[in-house]
Amino acid sequence: MPRSKNAVASRARRKKILDQAKGYYGKRKNVYTVAKNIVEKGMTYSYVGRKLKKREYRTLWIARINAAVREEGLTYSEFIHAIAAKGIDINRKVLADLAMNEPASFKALVASVK
Repeated sequence: MPRSKNAVASRARRKKILDQAKGYYGKRKNVYTVAKNIVEKGMTYSYVGRKLKKREYRTLWIARINAAVREEGLTYSEFIHAIAAKGIDINRKVLADLAMNEPASFKALVASVK
């Protein structure tokens, strides 16, 4: 009896990798062994990148809050401490959005905390 190699599954597995490598330069897009390594590396970078994005956004929010709060005569750390002491539960993303898009309401918030 002939040996079964299950070509359908093997081809599908290779095709999946080559489809993911679409758009890469040179052998990276059409040679399976090269594409497999590059796709795996790309997946690692995308995983790490999702974590870095969170970090970078938080840094941006803090910089925006700090700039807006310094115009009111406080520092970022003093402002965050005062908000926590008052029991105002508002995150940095919303604070940064207020500081950028609604400066009047942000100033009112800072005045209520002072």
